[in-house]
Amino acid sequence: MNETVRVAIYARVSTEEQAEFGYSIDAQLETLRKYCELYNRVIVGEYVDRGVSGKSIEGRYELQQLLRDAQENKFDLVLVWKFNRMARKNIDLLHIVELLQKNNVAFRSFSEDFDTTTSMGKFALQMMGAVGELERNTIVDNVKMGHKQRARTGKHNGKVPLGYRSVKIDARGRESKIVIIEEEAALVRNIFEQYAAGHGLKAIANDLNHRGHKTKSGNPFSTCSIRDIIDNPMFVGKIRYNRYENWAERRRKGKTSELILVDGHHPAIITDEVWEKVQLLRKKKATMPKKRFEGEYLLTGLIRCPECGAAMTASLTVNRAKDGTKIVRMYYSCGRFRSQGSSVCHANSVRKDEAEKAVTERIQEAVTKPEILKKVVRSVNEHRSGRIKPLQDELAGVQVRIDNLEEKKRKYLGLYEMDEIDRDLFAGRLNDLNKELDTELTRRSKLQLELRDDQADPISYELVRSLVSRFDALLQRSPFPQRKTLLHLIVKRITLDDRKRVGNIELAFNEETEKHFLSVAPSAEQQAEGAFPLSGKAPLLKKTLTIFI
Repeated sequence: MNETVRVAIYARVSTEEQAEFGYSIDAQLETLRKYCELYNRVIVGEYVDRGVSGKSIEGRYELQQLLRDAQENKFDLVLVWKFNRMARKNIDLLHIVELLQKNNVAFRSFSEDFDTTTSMGKFALQMMGAVGELERNTIVDNVKMGHKQRARTGKHNGKVPLGYRSVKIDARGRESKIVIIEEEAALVRNIFEQYAAGHGLKAIANDLNHRGHKTKSGNPFSTCSIRDIIDNPMFVGKIRYNRYENWAERRRKGKTSELILVDGHHPAIITDEVWEKVQLLRKKKATMPKKRFEGEYLLTGLIRCPECGAAMTASLTVNRAKDGTKIVRMYYSCGRFRSQGSSVCHANSVRKDEAEKAVTERIQEAVTKPEILKKVVRSVNEHRSGRIKPLQDELAGVQVRIDNLEEKKRKYLGLYEMDEIDRDLFAGRLNDLNKELDTELTRRSKLQLELRDDQADPISYELVRSLVSRFDALLQRSPFPQRKTLLHLIVKRITLDDRKRVGNIELAFNEETEKHFLSVAPSAEQQAEGAFPLSGKAPLLKKTLTIFI
């Protein structure tokens, strides 16, 4: 008498398969029930995962329960309508079958009828699993290809961010367009304008949450959600796609070099000018030192240690007065000393308030005392003219070396044509000469560019006065976050003398800082509190201007 075979039925269908291919859980179950009835097998359990993808075991709770019940010997056979109902990936399928076999449970597919307890059955399972995985990967690749093509033609994929919604424009719902939700768009503009005005991610999120605003998904704003908004080029009318591959498995480690960034068909919410300004600030703030202590430290990372030249960072001391009150003193101290100890450098601390006062007063003096600024301008122009002769001499030397190398190449070519030199020796020597020549040609191009800049018209006093005076005006009129942003944008370094007093302040003005911060402020001036307030137009810079005051 044959023993009764206890059967566990497993069925699964994803939402996409149900919609696109008409797969049905009920149809799978009905087919498998009739199969068991035909072969006199007893169904002891039905495990059904509805609307779940088969790409992994995670989230498939019925499958997880089935595997636990297999360990408790509740059935002898697991039956599925098709083997890819159990798993889409071959490695997952084989792993599940192995777990079942360890517990003396057989696995059988109704559509691909083979016995996994035999060697040929296992081989057939592996082959069918590989085919199934290939089929899935082909579908995934086709979908990705379609998404990439949509992106290249300026169409958006996936969910739309805050400020937009997708509207169907045909009866079948296959075509849609992106339109602006004006109430949300106003919030997006405010976020960009606040950041352009110098406010940080946390301050913006805090402000929005206090005003009761929510993200697109209905959650409070966070620094991450603010960052995602100001980094998203969709708001300036662009489509960005393919930054990451296999996000579900690899997350940010899957970053690709094949980024798609094109003009989109959707309307922009912010202007190019505001976008460029925000991206400039994002890039600069990424290199600014992180805050270590409470307090408004303006010059962190700008002041240089007089002993080792490292950036000086915020530090403080806390003492008790005789009456028990706490006395807090703030300093800038050598960053290498703080991180590596006294064997590398010393604290070389300077009082915070004294250093900041000295810097701001030095900038104001350059504006209020024309003789100081004229001296600065004269020094800049003398430095530029003094560089010309050494550069010309170096360029002449480079040209001599280039001519010599070219002559050597001609000689070796003549010897080779006369069959007076071995071919391999000729090829090796020619390769060495070409490498040397490339180096010298690159050096010549660099020197020619430097000479062209230094031989340009002298820097005018009016240009320098305009830039420095506007910089000073902004420092005086802006609150702390904006002042710190401005200083880190324009001040390259501050050196101390041997008595630990402020020595030179190196300022570097360029086209971007002039355009975004020393010229007319964008719409943020009216929209965001604390925006860089300026009127009029500053002279346009064509290259970086560095001065010492």
